Amino acid sequence: MPKLKTKSGAKKRFKMTATGKVKVAAQGKRHGMIKRHAKFIRNARGTMVLNDSDAKIVKKYMPYAR
Repeated sequence: MPKLKTKSGAKKRFKMTATGKVKVAAQGKRHGMIKRHAKFIRNARGTMVLNDSDAKIVKKYMPYAR
């Protein structure tokens, strides 16, 4: 069988945890911070874990990341 390719956009955006969950950076923080309230900016700090339905899609893009 041929090897599967990893989607290059996915490998730049997502990391896998040791338990197999998908880590992703917080969304909505690239620009326009002046419009956002302080609570949003504070809560969107760091990384988050994707929910299972989204993680299932991402895992198809990254076949060897488990």
